[in-house]
Formats: sequence, C-alpha cells, structure tokens
Amino acid sequence: MDYYLNKHPELNLSLNVISKPAQGAYTYGTVDLIDLGVVDMANFEIGKVSKVGGDAAFQYVKKVIELALAKEVDATVTNPLNKEAMNSAGHHYAGHTEIYADLTNTEKYTMMLADGNLRVVHVSTHVSLREACDRATKERVLDVIRIANQACKDLGIENPRVAVAGLNPHCGENGLFGREEIEEIDPAVESARAEGINAEGSLPPDTLFSKANGGMYDIVVAMYHDQGHIPLKLLGFVYDQSKGDWKAVEGVNITLGLPIIRASVDHGTAFDPAGEWTASELSLENAIDYAIRLADHKK
Repeated sequence: MDYYLNKHPELNLSLNVISKPAQGAYTYGTVDLIDLGVVDMANFEIGKVSKVGGDAAFQYVKKVIELALAKEVDATVTNPLNKEAMNSAGHHYAGHTEIYADLTNTEKYTMMLADGNLRVVHVSTHVSLREACDRATKERVLDVIRIANQACKDLGIENPRVAVAGLNPHCGENGLFGREEIEEIDPAVESARAEGINAEGSLPPDTLFSKANGGMYDIVVAMYHDQGHIPLKLLGFVYDQSKGDWKAVEGVNITLGLPIIRASVDHGTAFDPAGEWTASELSLENAIDYAIRLADHKK
C-alpha cells in the first residue's frame, strides 16, 4: 500500500497498519490495513498474472472470512480476483463464491447479481453449459428460490416476487424443445408456492429480464451463468465507442446462503490500469452499500 500512496501523493491518504479490526481508525483519509506480509513489493511486477499475486489474493480473502466468522467484522467486501493467478498458486477454486462456501462449510448457496431494480440469482455458475443443464434439478431450483426469497426479505422487501426463468427456448414449448421445465423447474416453483413463497415460472428468459428490470419482479432465478450475467452486465456496463473507454462499470455480486455477509464488485480484474488509480469506484461503493444494508438488517 505504501507503494501506491507514494506514487500518488495527490490522494492525500495516510496508512494505518493494524493487526486486528478493532485497531482501525475508521476515519476519512486513513487506510486501515492488515498486512499479511505475503508480498515483497520490491520484487513484485504490477499488472501481470503471477503466483505471488494469486496467493496474496487468496490469503486476504481467507483472512476476511476468518474475521467475519469470528465476528470481528460485520461484513466482507471483495474486489476482483484473477482465477488463473490463484490456481497457479495452488488454490484450486473457480472463484470467490466457491472459496467462501468451502471455508464456511456451506452447502446451499448461490450468487446474486444486482444493478438497480434487477436482481438475479443462479442455479449454476462456473460450470460448462452441458453441466449447467444437468444441474437444473427440482431440488437445486427449489433451494435457490428459497435463498432468493430470503435475500429479498433481508433487503427489506416484505413479500418478494420471485420470477423463475426457463432453461430452454420458449420454456421448452410444452416439451417440444426440452422437458426440463416440465420435469424439474415447474415442479420446483409449485413446491415453493406451497411453502408460501410468491414465485412464478417457469418464464421465457428473453422477456423476463425486461419485466424484472421494470419492476414486475423483485428477483429472478436464472438457470445458468450467462443467462443471468448477460442482462445484468448489459445494463451495468456502458462502453463509449467515441472515447474508447467505459462510461460505467456497475453492478454488485453477493454470495447468498452463507453464515457471513459477502458482497463484491460485478467485474473481473483489469491489468492495464493496475496501480494507476484510474478505475471507477462506483461498483465498489455499491457493493459496500449492499453489505451495510445486509449487516444492518442482520443486527
């Protein structure tokens, strides 16, 4: 951190190195840092994929999870993590979500993406499309509906309207294009409704997300990674062709079902501007805001 602050004195920030959260100053202009001592900045190349960077990223994520489980912090917020670097360092996870689930011994969890009125949870995420189809089972879909419903309540929505997307084009067209809706997804929705959850589906995803963004539903259950990610990032990521740059990179990623709170930005690592302090802070601010809201509700 000293490296960055020395390189950008115009930021007018001070560094407060601590060993535990209780020692933090928590004042504007001060960066409270728990230094794990896992990176030697004198020999570290910024802006490149490396084992050192991958290991450091994992160790810091592991640390904040431990702090949250010990109730030394109320919530955790993560920045992007490069999966190639982390795996090259021997930490074999698909991403943050799987790390959090493993280190908290959580079996039933899901990723929620949010931007404005649109919230999306996923039945599966970092698996092949072929495997994603196999994972769209009644049991898993029902679990995700329950988690989605509770997440909305945790955000202050009294009677959440949960929309469940289909897997196949036109929701299978009554079996013509696939039977997953008939045999797995629709029965899961029926079971959720029997439990008192205001769930609707399966619904054709090509129109569902526009309805949800317009306020018809509070949250959408997507069947696989790209089905949920593409509409969120179409709304939150705005590219300006005339300037050759992004006007906005927004959106929040929250891991639901954990015993602790975890929110994150909804984008990956960007090595080109690394160390230049030019990244947009809006997505991180949104993630922090979600974490605070969830923590306040939990209290």
